[in-house]
Amino acid sequence: MDEVTRGARALVLCPDIRAFTYDLDAAERLAEAEGLALAIGVVIAHTAIIPVRQMQPNTLFGSGQVQNIATWCEQHEAELVIVDGALSPIQQRNLEEKLKRKVIDRTGLILEIFGERAATAEGRLQVELAHLDYQQSRLVRSWTHLERQRGGFGFLGGPGETQIEADRRMIRQRMARLRRELEQVRKTRTLHRERRGRAPWPVIALVGYTNAGKSTLFNRLTGADVMAEDLLFATLDPTMRAISLPGVEKAILSDTVGFISDLPTQLVAAFRATLEEVTGADIICHVRDMANPAHAAQKKQVMEVLADLGVVDPESGLGEIPILEVWNKVDLLGPERVAELAEAAAGQGAVMLSAASGAGIDDFADRLAEMLTQKAEELTVTLPASDGRRIAWLHAHGEILADEDAGQGEHGPLRRFTVRLNPKELGQYSTL
Repeated sequence: MDEVTRGARALVLCPDIRAFTYDLDAAERLAEAEGLALAIGVVIAHTAIIPVRQMQPNTLFGSGQVQNIATWCEQHEAELVIVDGALSPIQQRNLEEKLKRKVIDRTGLILEIFGERAATAEGRLQVELAHLDYQQSRLVRSWTHLERQRGGFGFLGGPGETQIEADRRMIRQRMARLRRELEQVRKTRTLHRERRGRAPWPVIALVGYTNAGKSTLFNRLTGADVMAEDLLFATLDPTMRAISLPGVEKAILSDTVGFISDLPTQLVAAFRATLEEVTGADIICHVRDMANPAHAAQKKQVMEVLADLGVVDPESGLGEIPILEVWNKVDLLGPERVAELAEAAAGQGAVMLSAASGAGIDDFADRLAEMLTQKAEELTVTLPASDGRRIAWLHAHGEILADEDAGQGEHGPLRRFTVRLNPKELGQYSTL
């Protein structure tokens, strides 16, 4: 996106449609919409919640409300109108004509963010596919023969761009090619995941609502430098690093894309593969922002996505993969609230911490280690002292409880080891 666009003054509108049932109340949805707008670098000139008793097919809002929006645009010198909801192509076009301003809806805004943030080849393919799916029924602003003319994805284009009609045949061909490329990427990643599955190292996946603090926690545990900002969707591509825990020499920690309410359907499909890392995890850590007043509604959204992925049962919220709730950002809460949460966390088996300050990180690491080793079994093996490969493997992957002389064997001295291995390591050892 160019600098002029990043500084564009925007009106952020949250339609509160009577016919709809929302998980978040209007004020919380407006705050989230503001976060999305800030994440793309626009300047918020004015915000408003607009009650919609009956949706108008041509403009969504009533004629008086459209006039009010036009007045706000003039008063606040806004050049962009962001509507936190889904607009049909006709509604978007009509609003642009009446307001004489660019208008984008929630889907367009999220796609713009994703287009700017996707860092890997797969992430870019997924975003482009979602963008083309969204644009099929809309006028294309800055795409000529599907070549991008500038950064971003064309929703917030600069002045002088003409509205060109999409060449649907070319879009269909491009989408088919993107799907083939994505399928190849997925196959490669499935092979990598299977290879990790054969490896002895357990996988811990961080999941949670966007901006819950997953990347900050990831950086705290790994010493990595993943983008971690107070922005929605700061992380889009899955990131993995090795960590060590008490009694667990090596585990793989995976940071995933943040969840959000009403994620555009195009993106649910496009980013499903990104979240598939979660299905192969040994432990899922659900990171929650306990300083956010909407944390309960956010948890509901995350659990619904996990249910869609088949990770948890929709009714009970339980599944084969253990889920550890991580109550983050306690440093932003007062002492009374912290004490209240501590009591609740003890009852629910959750851990409390501050990824930003580091408070509670050691307790979190201990809990992870406890969960990973609780199914460990003791194994006694006798090996020739010359079998350096197996002996080194046991030292690297298990907890050696005893190492003693076992006398002489047919080919020389023997060593007897008592070692604790988790089920994955046990399976790996049996194949050596």
